[in-house]
Amino acid sequence: MPRFSVIVPAYKVQAYLPECLDSVLSQSYPDLELIAVDDCSPDACGAIIDEYAARDARVKPVHLAENQGLGPARNAGMAEATGDYLVFLDSDDTLTPDALRAVADRLKETGDPDVLVFDYARTYWDGRQVRNQLGAQLTEQGPAPFRLEDRPGLLRLLMVAWNKACRRDFVERHGFRFPPGYYEDTPWTFPVLLTAQSLATLDRVCVHYRQRRRGSILGTTSTQHFDLFEQYDRVFAYVEQRPELTRWRPELFRRMVDHYATVFSKPGRLPRGSHGAFLRRARAHYRRYRVPGVRLRPRHALVRFGLHRTFRALRLAAAVRRQVLKSAVRLFRAVRTAGLRLHYRVQLRLPLRADRAVFAAREGRGDPAALEEAFRTLAPRVGTAWVVRPGQEHAAPAGPRRLRPGTAAYWTALARSRYLVSDAGFEGRLRKRPGQVFVQTRQGTPLAHAGLDLLERPAAARDADPAELLRDVDQWDYVLSGNRHATLTWERVLPGGYTTLEYGLPRTDVLQRATAADVARLRASLGVPEGAVAILYAPARRDHLRTQRPLLDLERIVRRLGPRYVVLARTHVPVHGTRIIDVSAHPDPAGLCLASDVLLTDYAPVMFDYAGLDRPIVVHAEDWAVYEAVHGAYLDLPAAPPGAVARDENELIDIFATGHWYGSRSAQLRAAFRERFCPWDDGRAAERVVRRVVLGETEPPPVVPLAERTPAPAACARAPLATVPQPPGPRPVTDSR
Repeated sequence: MPRFSVIVPAYKVQAYLPECLDSVLSQSYPDLELIAVDDCSPDACGAIIDEYAARDARVKPVHLAENQGLGPARNAGMAEATGDYLVFLDSDDTLTPDALRAVADRLKETGDPDVLVFDYARTYWDGRQVRNQLGAQLTEQGPAPFRLEDRPGLLRLLMVAWNKACRRDFVERHGFRFPPGYYEDTPWTFPVLLTAQSLATLDRVCVHYRQRRRGSILGTTSTQHFDLFEQYDRVFAYVEQRPELTRWRPELFRRMVDHYATVFSKPGRLPRGSHGAFLRRARAHYRRYRVPGVRLRPRHALVRFGLHRTFRALRLAAAVRRQVLKSAVRLFRAVRTAGLRLHYRVQLRLPLRADRAVFAAREGRGDPAALEEAFRTLAPRVGTAWVVRPGQEHAAPAGPRRLRPGTAAYWTALARSRYLVSDAGFEGRLRKRPGQVFVQTRQGTPLAHAGLDLLERPAAARDADPAELLRDVDQWDYVLSGNRHATLTWERVLPGGYTTLEYGLPRTDVLQRATAADVARLRASLGVPEGAVAILYAPARRDHLRTQRPLLDLERIVRRLGPRYVVLARTHVPVHGTRIIDVSAHPDPAGLCLASDVLLTDYAPVMFDYAGLDRPIVVHAEDWAVYEAVHGAYLDLPAAPPGAVARDENELIDIFATGHWYGSRSAQLRAAFRERFCPWDDGRAAERVVRRVVLGETEPPPVVPLAERTPAPAACARAPLATVPQPPGPRPVTDSR
């Protein structure tokens, strides 16, 4: 008996069905059966299902003799189910990676409840993903399992079957079945939730709910939307037969009226000329199932009084009002923009302030933040300001004054501050004036192609404008570089009249200056258990892909490695799981580096910073050929890596399980990589820049050669890896920590 029976009805979805089936069969929790129901589909759905059944014994094909609709097709799938729990999945949707394992773990944790409700995210055809707005109802805080009266807010969730796992014997005991017609989920979901004696929630996105550009049922204009009335008749008939459920009538009535108002007001659902008939039936239902004293929203008056013409007049008035507001907003913005431009021109004619500096970073803090701190330490006479873009308030340093782009204060600072420091650029068209000094810190050591080289990489360049880029380059006075490789690359792909300061990267200073106490504090703040081996996983973004997808099964990796390992995941997609800590929103990458014992990456530039710590680095280069073809590369990373290289996930697990990630060969590779790319990492890069740019010293403090440096306190802060499983044979040489 499998743990899950995943039921997938299919009709006219041949373009989406393989992805749906793959998302089930590739789950890290394999104890399942996949019941794929061909609802007499006229396209290739039936053949696709048979092909999958021939390849995987877990697939049970069911072919219906005639098209019956989504509800009866699900019933046919349930008749074949043998699993402990039923999971429904529409054939154009997909399960997220590790979803069934998370569901199985939560079921075990909560004592196998009748129903487990989990979350979903809408995935749009243009690549956007939007999580359910009512996801707060799925919090796992509090006792579980529970009854519906303990969490009545669950009735506010989208009434669908595919966001739940239902115990099969519970469904069979109560005889739950799907009716025919549209909105078949309604008379299934309400009775199931009302009847369940034990409920639990899982606060995790387990389903990607595809929002198709065209072709979805809810986006089809049809009189079958009138089926909604019969579906609510079934719901109230079920409640009337069970007196103990009478207390739920007010909430069901409220949901019914809201549902009718939604269907009526959604453009494109009801055929032209049918709105009046729909509203008359909705008004009849309102009177039939009305519960006195229930408070409704103002728009529900549409159903209560059948105000079809009034509603059309109000909708027309609302459209006019929206148009007027849009015009007013456009006019206001135009006037405001013109006023700010005039303000900026006036400020450009006022004297520069030699005691002012403005800093900006594309994301996080990085080099600009390290330089800002050095400004305040070495040149305290210079007042500093930090540009805070919307959504980055948490990443701004605490010391400098904050500026919001597009404000008068922002334009004043850009026009009159002597020093401008950024790793990307400034919002709006900056006009650098004589006497201003622009320090461009870039984004670290380049691995993928950048600058003018992107002209040959359109997939990676996206909408990059080379003419605009060169206009920016012409305003730079200094460009920071961490090594000779970066210097030669920047001067070639970003040709300009600037001066390259090959002094090291200021953001790496903290890695050299941090103490053991700093490391311990950072690990504690992130929730890393004492004695654990913390793996910082930081993959590169695939800019050529519209939708970012997980590259590794992190839950499988930590499960195979054992309880000593913890993953700090700094990824471009949400991650969840036991011993996986999502640090994607953490504003300080340097802090994450210090808190970890080893870096796991593919092609992210953070490897160049991390190498200066002299801690192990593991490279996952499974798609190197694709990445190099799309993005280009200035370095043959698999041939000259900073540590062990894995070509697939199994090899990656083996590298960690055997201890080769910190062995002598990995140490040798790291030493060569560090000598090439971290020659200036001695903790004084920011000081050298400030002394040259602000204080005018032509001979900045010399760098301490690598061979003469003692390991930084932070590098020695972690205990030797004696508790980590050792590879067979002689114990490998550990790193310098």
